[in-house]
Parts: sequence; structure tokens; C-alpha cells
Amino acid sequence: MNTRSPRRIAFQGQLGAYSHLACRHARPDYEPLPCAAFEDAFAAVAEGAAQLAMIPIDNSVAGRVADIHHLMPHSGLHIVGEHFEPVRHHLLAMPGATLSDLRQVRSHIHALPQCRDFLRRHGLEAVVAADTAGAARDVAALRDPTVGAIASSLAGEIYGLVSLAADIADAADNTTRFVVLAREPDVPEPGSGPLVTTFVFRVRSVPAALYKALGGFATNGVNMTKLESYMVQGRFEATQFYADVEGHPEDRSLRLALEELRFFSRDLRILGVYPAHPYRAANPSEAD
Repeated sequence: MNTRSPRRIAFQGQLGAYSHLACRHARPDYEPLPCAAFEDAFAAVAEGAAQLAMIPIDNSVAGRVADIHHLMPHSGLHIVGEHFEPVRHHLLAMPGATLSDLRQVRSHIHALPQCRDFLRRHGLEAVVAADTAGAARDVAALRDPTVGAIASSLAGEIYGLVSLAADIADAADNTTRFVVLAREPDVPEPGSGPLVTTFVFRVRSVPAALYKALGGFATNGVNMTKLESYMVQGRFEATQFYADVEGHPEDRSLRLALEELRFFSRDLRILGVYPAHPYRAANPSEAD
């Protein structure tokens, strides 16, 4: 008898959320573990209830996901992969309902404006719900043919709803980037393919510190695909930076760039070294 516990991947949200869909596509051999909050998903991995966490970090339409940049550096977890999930919004309703029956549509506060043109064109009232999957679950419980939800096809499958319209978002290239987190790092060998290194740092309080700290990436030919800043603990003078660069820390060019960064910064922490998702090569202008 096999007594091994199943491998689980934690995500924030309910079954049928886009994060759940990302888990299904990126780690189909893992059992999804829904969590109420991002902190709960981090804790599930840290405490051993799950082996991985699928965490959205930014969206091509809505921008970066709030709180993740604050939470991730203090989670004690490591980035071991990334995944790009196309956001394909479906208009879901009760079986038998038609588009002409609908009067109200419920969804997440970000999903509704992403489908503004469709809702306006069909004269549908937009009502904010906690999340997309929760909106689908509520519509299934209401059993009202005049109320629909904007959510994933997976949410429709789980809650017994039908799709009255697919791909209803205004932007056809709506995509969310996720990172996969684990308790231990899983660093690929240098030269094993396109790699991404993610790190956070704070610059020293000296003139032109950020300019000097980042100069090594330019002089060593390292491509920095993302650089974002955010305040630490609400203090205007305490700014932390989050960065993604191409390459492995043992590559000579990146090693030299990081050495220069360390000289002009403090609290430099590498959060992960991991394979670049194929989406980057296929969509170079949209991957970051």
C-alpha cells in the first residue's frame, strides 16, 4: 500500500481560478491546494502542506499583483520556475440561459474592466465579486438565468455552468506571469538553456547609487528584463528593488555585474535561478 502523501501545489483563490488553471497547465501531476490568501499559500509550502506554490506576479493589462513583492522576499521560499498563462475570459451562465436573458454579470474587480466593451455592447450590469471563480460559484448557487459570471472555462467546468461567449476581453494578449515557489532552491546548471535570475536589493544612501549599482549590468552586457521599486514598511526613504535578469549567477558576465551591484547596495538576495519559460522567446516584447 502506498502511504506517500500526494504532491500538492498551493495557489490563492478558489477552485476554478486562473491560478488553478495555471497549476493544471504547468504542473498537471500536482494536486491543487486552494488557499484563502497569498500568505496562506506561502505558509502551505513553508510548513510542508504543499511542495510548490503558484503565485501570480504581474499581468500584461493590470500590472503587478499587489503585495507579492512585499511577501515573497520574506517567505523563505525560492523561485524554481515561471509560467505565462493566457487569460481567456468566458461569459458563464446557468445551463439553458441565453445571452439575451442576462441582465447582470459578476466577476473580480480587474476582470470586469478588462471586458468593458463586451459588457457595454450587450447592456450588462457589472457587479464586483471577490474573485472570478467565486463569482462562478455564486452564479451556480443562485440558479438565476439573468445573472452570469466572467471567469475561466475551468470554473464553468467545476461549477456546472455553460460558456455563452469566449475570449470576451478587450485585449487579446491578456497574460499573467506566475512564479513557482518551493522550500529549497532548484538551480539549473550554467549553460543549460535560457535562464532567469531574480533578486531584490536596496541601494546605499549615496548620490547616484542606483545608477552606479546598475552600471555593471550594462557594461557586462547583461539583459535586465524587469526592474521595479516599492517602499519598505511604508517608509519613503526605504526603497527596495525587484529585478529579473537573463543568465546564471555563475556566468562571468552576470557574476561581475552582481559583484558591482553588491558594492553599491545592501540586502541583496537572490530569490531564484530558474529556466526561462518558452513564452519569453515567442513573445519577447510582452514577456516582462
